[in-house]
Amino acid sequence: MSELDPVDPTVAANKPRRKRTDEIVDAIKRMIVEHGLGPGDRLPQERELIVQFAAGKGTVREALKALEVQGLISVRTGPGGGAFIERMSEGRAMSLLSNFLFAKNLSIANIYEMRKVLEPQVAASATPQIDEAGLKRLEAIISVYDHEPESATERWNQRMAELDFHSVVAEYSDNPILAFTCRFLQRLLKDLTIAQDIYLQPEPVLRASGIRHQRALIAAMRRRDPAAAAKILTEHMAEAEQHMLDLQAKLMDRFLTEDAEPARARKRRSA
Repeated sequence: MSELDPVDPTVAANKPRRKRTDEIVDAIKRMIVEHGLGPGDRLPQERELIVQFAAGKGTVREALKALEVQGLISVRTGPGGGAFIERMSEGRAMSLLSNFLFAKNLSIANIYEMRKVLEPQVAASATPQIDEAGLKRLEAIISVYDHEPESATERWNQRMAELDFHSVVAEYSDNPILAFTCRFLQRLLKDLTIAQDIYLQPEPVLRASGIRHQRALIAAMRRRDPAAAAKILTEHMAEAEQHMLDLQAKLMDRFLTEDAEPARARKRRSA
């Protein structure tokens, strides 16, 4: 294996000096990319890194630990041990981002503000790429929720499938950052507490218009019309946002009414 590139010692005068650990982390990341290392490949041994970076054992171990926390490597002890490249799954990356946003008080409106911008773009970028098998997957997903549910479990599965439809669209985008971001927003909706409360409500969900948009999207993609796909998703996302916000308002009104009932009962008893 080629040696790691040394960390560039020159630092612009107006730049704050970075921690040595961070410099080593960045150098190792560059090496992984430049040398085409993949899951299972081993990094140089700790003693080699110490010599190469002229760094102390503690500094090198801190850098390796940072990479391990990020999910990029795993450190194994014992015979044959060392630091090995790990496959960073999309699920793990999303979990890390979700943890970062945990205390940010995300709202449905926050998520749809992003979806309204990005979902039309991801649909347009997927349109030239999607094949007939992908279009049939989308049609099959619609069949999951094109009828009223017979149970609470089916109702929940239908709501999840509505989001899965857009996840499949994103799979065919040629922009990996755009696709990942859209799938992440879809996951946030699945995990957001207020959204889950809405999905669990037994009231009928008006899906007819949304399904019309989705079938129109499939038709636009089949005829390779990115502009039409983007226009359809712009309308669909605006309508979906309004629908979710209306359901949220109804749910909050219901909670307020239920909370007020015990107070009125206590007042009658004390009169």
